[in-house]
Amino acid sequence: MTLAPNTNAFMNGSFITPQWLKTKLSRRKLLKSAAGATMVAAMPRQSWSATLEGKFQTAMQSNPWLTLDSVLKHLLPVSATGPSAEDIKATQYLFNVVYQQPTDAAETAFIYQGVGWLNGFTQSQKHKDFVELAITEKEQMLKAISQSRAGENWLSNLVGYIFEAMLTPPSYGGNPNGIGWQWLEHQAGFPLPPIGKRYYELPGQTTSTLGDKKTSKQSDATAVLSHQQYTRKQTGTRKA
Repeated sequence: MTLAPNTNAFMNGSFITPQWLKTKLSRRKLLKSAAGATMVAAMPRQSWSATLEGKFQTAMQSNPWLTLDSVLKHLLPVSATGPSAEDIKATQYLFNVVYQQPTDAAETAFIYQGVGWLNGFTQSQKHKDFVELAITEKEQMLKAISQSRAGENWLSNLVGYIFEAMLTPPSYGGNPNGIGWQWLEHQAGFPLPPIGKRYYELPGQTTSTLGDKKTSKQSDATAVLSHQQYTRKQTGTRKA
């Protein structure tokens, strides 16, 4: 759904769940996705490249990734009973989804747009961005936006990525050293294919690898445009 400039879907009822998200969030699709993640061609644990790690660290210096990282860590915090979002590298996995996997442009835009909506909401309530809030305030704000359709959709989408990061082969950025598999007592599939054979690197697939000159122009435009849209909209989310 296209919203008017500076319209915050977390604060009104105008948002209509797009079809791609309805399909993705259906129980059947989620279970299939979770099961499939453990069956996808896995790779050696160190295949998250140094180049991609460098780009990730640069992105983490500013929004939208600062906020996305903070939200993911709040949704799956440090616990004595299991791995956290930080342990499973949920943010790195999401970065891989946005910049390497053939993710739909509408989904990438929705992920970024939600950051603007969230910070716009926290600014209106607390006069701070989400990352600046105390833990209790973060919980309060996330519970508040979850009451809206847009907020519930956005959070559900991120929770889905946490599940995927827990179950994914480490080559996709999450689940380092199989920490999620170990916690779930799951035996990953074998054999492990060599680097360059992740599902989106197979013949006929389109990747959106950062810095790869072979990346399709459409994928490059999607990644850049989404971030630019997010950045421009921030001027309308802060209170003077």
